[in-house]
Amino acid sequence: MPDTQNTREASLRVTPANQVAFADVQSVFGDRGPAARCQCQRYRLRPGESFGKQPVEERQHRMREQAGCGDPEAPTCGLVAWLENEPAGWCAVGPRSDLDGLKRVFTVPWKGREEDPDDPAIWAVTCFYIRKGFRRRGIASALLLAAVEHARSQRARVLEGYPITRTDVINEELHVGTVSMFEGAGFTQVGAPTPRRLVMRIDLQGPVRSR
Repeated sequence: MPDTQNTREASLRVTPANQVAFADVQSVFGDRGPAARCQCQRYRLRPGESFGKQPVEERQHRMREQAGCGDPEAPTCGLVAWLENEPAGWCAVGPRSDLDGLKRVFTVPWKGREEDPDDPAIWAVTCFYIRKGFRRRGIASALLLAAVEHARSQRARVLEGYPITRTDVINEELHVGTVSMFEGAGFTQVGAPTPRRLVMRIDLQGPVRSR
């Protein structure tokens, strides 16, 4: 996939995580705060696991394996945005069937829908995190556009996300993205499981739409 995206920041580029060093991913997450603690593992909990009881070191170890950093031939669970040659943002994207915790614990993707949660052709974008100092510069939107392209290149049939319907919330709640971001990338609403969350999808057999 191309590693550049058109945004209002001319120097912004997006790269699959398997093409960067793990230290670059950790630079985005930082050494404290929700991203550093989560390591993008909340939606990947295995049967019987408790997020609160899982050591951060174990989450970090799993993240290193899932990202495939430094091995362009390995599958990867996400994308890294760069601005002015600094790692600036993260987006988690991959087969929905890989997200065991999403299937077992969270009701938003499934409420009112009849669909096989293990269908490997359906991908999901579940998390965005923009490094402090790089926010409000169009990076999350660029990551979502890149996620569409990445999923298409990996022969996914559909990509879906679960954005929050409000923006007057704390940054941690915005990790799922906003409705306007998904609309701008060509997604359409297919469900409204709660007053605060939508299910939005894009058919990857059609063209990528950008603003």
